[in-house]
Amino acid sequence: MTSLRCGRAFRLLASGAGAALVLSACMGGTTDDGKDAAAGYDPKANVEITWWTGQPQEQEKVAEQLAAEYHTAHPNVTIKVSPGAPTTDDLLTKLSAGFTAGSYPDISYAYGNWAGDLGASGKAQDLTSYVNDPSFQWNEMPAAAREVATTNGKVIGIPALVDNLALIYNKKLFDKAGLAYPTDNWSWDDFRAAAKKLTDKSTNQYGTAYSVSGSEDTTWHLWPMLWQHGGKILDGNKPAFNSDAGVAALETLRQIAVDDKSMYLDQTDEKYAPLFNSGHIGMMLSGPWALLELKEAKLVYGVVDLPGYNGDHQTVSGPDLWVLFDHQDVNRAGATRDFAKWLTSAEIDPKWNLAVGNLPLRTTEKDSPEFANYVKEYPGGQKFFDNLANAKQARPTLPGYEEMSRNVGDAIAKVLQGQAEPKAALDEAAKKSANSIGS
Repeated sequence: MTSLRCGRAFRLLASGAGAALVLSACMGGTTDDGKDAAAGYDPKANVEITWWTGQPQEQEKVAEQLAAEYHTAHPNVTIKVSPGAPTTDDLLTKLSAGFTAGSYPDISYAYGNWAGDLGASGKAQDLTSYVNDPSFQWNEMPAAAREVATTNGKVIGIPALVDNLALIYNKKLFDKAGLAYPTDNWSWDDFRAAAKKLTDKSTNQYGTAYSVSGSEDTTWHLWPMLWQHGGKILDGNKPAFNSDAGVAALETLRQIAVDDKSMYLDQTDEKYAPLFNSGHIGMMLSGPWALLELKEAKLVYGVVDLPGYNGDHQTVSGPDLWVLFDHQDVNRAGATRDFAKWLTSAEIDPKWNLAVGNLPLRTTEKDSPEFANYVKEYPGGQKFFDNLANAKQARPTLPGYEEMSRNVGDAIAKVLQGQAEPKAALDEAAKKSANSIGS
């Protein structure tokens, strides 16, 4: 998985977790004075902007090529390109330190679940008016991605990547077990029954898998199940995931893991995908980032919508962002906006996202030759693209989400390892999170 986004699949915040708290605690919220950071921008001014891509080596090469292409068309704009940090997960720590020292980039890659804390830093540009200009064609991007880019009513970033969770299954293992393949109409009861039949402890084969590291990978897999039951993550600034809907969602997972013992519990986030790719796990709830390694593994697989509850097959999307920062220089701000608009345009995005195996950002790209090549090269790519329509809600972008996520992740991990019951565990997580959201 790390070959696609250097760990992006799980939106981990291992080293950045503390940084998120530093951002919102030390910056004291937005310092926005209502003035447009790019007001008076001269598009002919000579400027240098810095771009932290957050990408591993191969993707970094593509970014450098695109920066050079932009510079050729705009010779007055020089773009300094770098990953910004050793891994994407380290970017938030680096940004936090840079805000304190006054040394931070003009544009940086950011996981969507950092949006609330970056918005509270007071360093991000307010892009609301900019993206709502008709020329930007903001509505071509999925609603969940646009929502994640918005915190406290302000757009502080532009979607860099869109994805979602679906059910990926190993056709060979289903054939071997004499099971019919999953469909888009599957219920969680169907999923549980298949997981049980696919499990064979004598060969270390499991029906499905789940992360119990307590990371965001642990947490965000629960959210679509919560939504399908009619629940909410928050009610205003108050945790609401410990409702009857949340308990019912977690109870389903507990039954598969504890009662049936047909769920492989991954303590690290990094083992279950390779185990699926090697034929030891029958079904995996994952996203389009998995397609590259599935291709390399030469696995015969299928992709369908997430199982649903009462016919609701909502999924969760984990959009990531290009966050644009304000350096009190209107020409740098304006040049950064123009570059980000160009990079995420329907004409250029295929050279970026589709070239590195990701879904396209814009609906209009579905008719591009690059997308036709993508779905041919990556079986399941079309399904993941279509599944964006099932991403009807977004994770909260309020400051403090990261802390809440870790509390929920720990609760899920305890339940799936038989150490707690769903209601008690979620109540404890809600209590721990009560004072962190929005602060």
